[in-house]
Amino acid sequence: MTNASLEPIVDLERYPLDDDRLRTESRRTLQERGALVLPNFIRPTALASICAEARQQADLAFFTREDHNIYLAAPDTSYPAEHPRNKPVRSSKGCITDDQIPPGSALRSLYEADQFRAFLCAVLEEAQLYEYADPLSSINLHYAGEGQELGWHFDNSSFAITLLVQQPLAGGRFEYVRDLRIADAGDMNYERSAEVLAGAEAPEVLDIEPGDLVLFRGKNSLHRVTPTQGQRVRMLAVLAYNTQPDVALSESARMTFFGRLS
Repeated sequence: MTNASLEPIVDLERYPLDDDRLRTESRRTLQERGALVLPNFIRPTALASICAEARQQADLAFFTREDHNIYLAAPDTSYPAEHPRNKPVRSSKGCITDDQIPPGSALRSLYEADQFRAFLCAVLEEAQLYEYADPLSSINLHYAGEGQELGWHFDNSSFAITLLVQQPLAGGRFEYVRDLRIADAGDMNYERSAEVLAGAEAPEVLDIEPGDLVLFRGKNSLHRVTPTQGQRVRMLAVLAYNTQPDVALSESARMTFFGRLS
């Protein structure tokens, strides 16, 4: 896909994706803050189209509710149940999958655009980005109705790319504590994690509006989305890429998140 065909979707005047200055500034912000928000990245008409599609597809969403620890791992019985390694938090949301995103959707056009992917590579400092090998995982739309939330957790992947489609009336805030652990060094920082879980440390809040593109490094930054309040559903698009080709989400993960394998 060319830049010309991205023109109806992305505000290329504000965000010229091939521009070295934009790439450098975006990369520096992500490095320094662990998060990059590009406000009004998506043009209003394209956002309205994505939002309308999401509402039409909402009845197809697979809803899950689960208790998990912040490491998204099996409990470790060598620690007490209320230790940060094991303490349960709750996540609940609905999801539609890549195969349910219409072929002509602006969301799919954005995901598949070479210029967009090249921009992401430059900012994330990755040689190449690839779609998932399975038919469900590349593009997901998440729905969080009243009371639904994403509990505190660390990501397993080194980066996440999201686009807020619809803001709830209240709640649904993205909160995070930057660089809380150093996973690759085995430093889990349990003491400070316990303080966050107990509400003793105030997190940063990422101010996000519909149409904003967000790049976030959540492997070492503890984060959550607070419960949605009110009758307007929070809708978020997740654009998932791999740094290696032919990678599929595991069958167990697909069954957990999507309720099916294909």
